Amino acid sequence: MVGVDGVPEPHSGWTFLTNHARVLASIADNRNARIRDIAARCRLTERAVQKIISDLEREGYLSHTRNGRANHYQVDPSKVLRHPAEAGLTVASLLSMLVRDEIERQGVVEQARGDT
Repeated sequence: MVGVDGVPEPHSGWTFLTNHARVLASIADNRNARIRDIAARCRLTERAVQKIISDLEREGYLSHTRNGRANHYQVDPSKVLRHPAEAGLTVASLLSMLVRDEIERQGVVEQARGDT
């Protein structure tokens, strides 16, 4: 939800995915997405998304090239996740799990609406 001033309303409480994972997944879904669009999708400020993208690029998870005024992002799917508990789990594995979940959720919504 976006507040009156255009800034996404903050989420209170804890979540299962980090903002870094959300931004990375959003970019993987649309490699030409604008920071504004990523921020809206992830319910973050544009400034927060810029910082996260900088973090991801600095660590090699993400790179970008300029195409006029737009950015084209490239995700490194072979990069291993940072936390020791996810040792050996790659970005590709994480994104695959998120895509499967989204497909399953869409199927549930379609069934509930009677679209199938």
